[in-house]
Formats: sequence, structure tokens, C-alpha cells
Amino acid sequence: MDLYELDRYLEHLLSVSKFKDYCPNGIQVEGKSEITTIVSGVTASQALLDRAVSLKADAVLVHHGYFWRGEPYVVRGMKKKRLATLLKHDMSLLAYHLPLDAHPTLGNNAQLAQRLGFQVEGVMDERELQGVGNIGVLAQPMTLTEFALRVASALQREPTLVSGGSHLIKRIAWCTGGAQSYIDRAAELGVDAYLSGEISEQTTHSARELGIHYIGAGHHATECYGIQALGEHLAEQFGLKHLFVDLDNPA
Repeated sequence: MDLYELDRYLEHLLSVSKFKDYCPNGIQVEGKSEITTIVSGVTASQALLDRAVSLKADAVLVHHGYFWRGEPYVVRGMKKKRLATLLKHDMSLLAYHLPLDAHPTLGNNAQLAQRLGFQVEGVMDERELQGVGNIGVLAQPMTLTEFALRVASALQREPTLVSGGSHLIKRIAWCTGGAQSYIDRAAELGVDAYLSGEISEQTTHSARELGIHYIGAGHHATECYGIQALGEHLAEQFGLKHLFVDLDNPA
């Protein structure tokens, strides 16, 4: 498949143009024009690039790519090594950040909902959050402890918990990755609990004072599934070979 044909398809599929993001979405590093094998992963780390080289990938597909807002412009050290690996092996890097978070079926939030058994009702905030977070319900109410066991089983890691009271969890809001600051918006929506990837010092106080349970399920852990689903979709749609590489990350 032609690289730029793939880029155009993904731009349309993920509605890239509607997002104001912190980084460029799409082709970040251009490699060979013909794509037959794609390696996907959460972050374009050196370890992922090295695995992609060993797997003879033509392109690397990630959620967290390069060239973030505020990032130093100079190319040296870690950045030089990463870019050198891509250029030496003529591998393209394609990255999709907020557009992948928000996609209604392939996105990180949608895929996490499937694994945790949430019924999606809508988005947390179409304007401020650009639709990247969701609200929904559980099939049956659970205590915070019961819900934590479900999360641990599904994501294979123990979540960080902050109790906001003794109430059961029925309605829930969630936003994968580093979205802990949206707990205030979740409380405004009247949900029983808010789940995200990371926790900050102030998140604990917000949860307790707002009376909302908080579950920090891991930035990496909550964002493994969107990029994997996207790679599988491309493989099915275009007959490409796709390999997802999961590199453990405790964050």
C-alpha cells in the first residue's frame, strides 16, 4: 500500500482535522513509499523502533510520537538516535494522539470501555475535551473494591484508588492517559466514579472533597488497546501484515 494513501485514509477515518492537538498527527517521519508490514505500539521509544527493525517493518504506528509542543528543537541524544534508526532503515513513523483517543469504535476510550464492561452514553465535553472522554454506566452497581478487581483483571495491573465515599459505582466517566485533571468535569456530570491513567497529588483531594471515586489505572495500560485495534483494522482493510508490540511500562 502506498504510504500517502494510507495517511489519507487514516486522516479521514480518525477525523484528524477536527482536533487541536499537542503534536502533529499523521506521517511524522517519511520512509519507504510501499507499506506491507506495520508494527504498532503505544510509544515510539527506541525499544519499539528496534523491535520494528527486527520484524522488518515498513512503518511504525503509534499513539505517542514525536515533536510535542514545547519540545526542544535540537536533534541530539535520544532524539537523534530514534530518528537515525527510522531513517537508516527507511521506516515511516505515523502517530495519532487525540484523534485515536476519541474514535468511537477504535479509540482508546472505546476499546477500554469494551474491556471493562461500560455502556457508553456520550462524551464528557465535546468542546473543551474534544470528545476524548466518555460517560456511561455499568451493567450492575459495584463497590469501589469490586470495581478495582475488575480493572486489575482486565489490565493486568493494580489500579490506584481514592475513595470519594461509601456509595456504589453505577455511572462512570473515563478518559485514558494523563487526564486526571478532568475529575472536576466528571464530578459536574454527577457520576459516581472517574477513571483515568494517571494520578496527581491534587487528584486525591478533589476526589475526597467532590465525593467521587477515582481510579488511576495506568497511562500505558489504558492506552494499549486503541493503537492495537487500529493496526488490526488496517491489516483487515488492506491486507497488510500487522504486529502489535507491547512494551511494559509501570506508568
